Amino acid sequence: MKVLFVEPPKDYWFLMGEYLPPPFGILVLAAYLEAQENDIEIEVLDCQAERIGWKDLERYVESSDPDILAPSSVATCNTYEVLRTLETAKKVNPGITTVVGGQHFTATAQESLEVFPEIDIIIRGEGERAFSEVVRAKEENKPLSTVKGISFQHKGKVVHSSSMPLIQNLDELPLPGYQFVEKNMNKYHFTMMAGAKTGYAIVEGSRGCSHRCTFCSQWGHWGGVWRAKSAKRVADEMEHCYTKYGSRFLWLTDDNLGLGSRTKELCDEILKKRIADKIMWFAQLRCDDIVNHRDLLPLLRKAGCLWILTGLESPNPQTLESFNKKIDPNIDKEAMKLMKDNDIFAQATFIIGERKDTHESIEKLRQFTNQVDPDLALFMILTPFPGTELYKSAKEKGWIEDTNWAHYDMAHAIMPTESLSRREVQEELYECYRSFYGSFSRRLKGIFSTNRLKRVTYRYLASQGLLKALRDLF
Repeated sequence: MKVLFVEPPKDYWFLMGEYLPPPFGILVLAAYLEAQENDIEIEVLDCQAERIGWKDLERYVESSDPDILAPSSVATCNTYEVLRTLETAKKVNPGITTVVGGQHFTATAQESLEVFPEIDIIIRGEGERAFSEVVRAKEENKPLSTVKGISFQHKGKVVHSSSMPLIQNLDELPLPGYQFVEKNMNKYHFTMMAGAKTGYAIVEGSRGCSHRCTFCSQWGHWGGVWRAKSAKRVADEMEHCYTKYGSRFLWLTDDNLGLGSRTKELCDEILKKRIADKIMWFAQLRCDDIVNHRDLLPLLRKAGCLWILTGLESPNPQTLESFNKKIDPNIDKEAMKLMKDNDIFAQATFIIGERKDTHESIEKLRQFTNQVDPDLALFMILTPFPGTELYKSAKEKGWIEDTNWAHYDMAHAIMPTESLSRREVQEELYECYRSFYGSFSRRLKGIFSTNRLKRVTYRYLASQGLLKALRDLF
């Protein structure tokens, strides 16, 4: 039996500039499958890294001749690329079993199987065990109904098996399967964050989130619970990426790293391995964690955490309440300052397009952004991703005006507000970026900043046509 994992050809998310990440999700699945099924032949094709277009993909599938094909399907906005990959496989050989997973297809399993005949099986939720059992069932010619955590078509009806229990001890998972894309490891990079020549790898420290923001699909996808790898295991993964593949920029996938004893242990483990001055890593944290655990920031910086992203979202308490964000905007400026004081690059996200938003409220958000003064601001439009509380409400109340999944990238307006049309929301996004990055003094300070990452980032931004790209969206 042969399994082919595919990272489809697709466009970059232009708001983050030019970058090429490793196909982490399918590498995790490939590694787990290899550990469980020794007699399975496994291939991973990264069309992005290998510059393979759709015609070449068709030829590759034909020459590879897999029994099962599974594309990477991380984001809702890439849904059509995933489906085109499946169509390509079925064109080559209708007998290939096509399998998809991820947050989007988990949340839309019923309608996706009803509408897209190129999908044979959907893995719902956590994928390792279910995917491995699908492969085993196919190999042994057992009915799919014996596999938990999947959805599939049977005799013209969509069947959903019972949920697969979550993996309790994430340390038991094998290391991500970077060996399957070893020839591409020197190609993975994140130009804006670390430069085009700095090797880039992804490290998973935990799954899920204990917070329940209405616009986020993560906590629901992972069963509403937070599970973490041990500090030593995370440090081991980081060391492996650096020593084996030379990856110096490491992106922690954790939705919220959190600050406390486990993070302190992680920093201690990194320092113990003597790699802190050889790597730089990125993490996501909440502002309240940063302020409440400020004593840990010097240790984070010493251990190589050079870049932190935190979701400020809005200065409006009512908006934060509608997001179920449960955070005090009065501490945002303090959090930004604490990171800067510790020479940690401070990035913040902001969201516009909440139902009550007006021209005036979004102007106040722009003013707030300038006051808290992050090193980098990322403005996004509130997007009703399937699987979120927001999507459920928006669909029930008829707010959704754009059902093109390719536009669900937080840069396209999907819904109007009570007083703003979708076009007006789109225009406001442009104004947010123009207000922040159009400041000559901010650009000048960034280009000549004492923080190396800030210098790299602002010099890169100076070469990009970000505002023009945003303008072209409407």
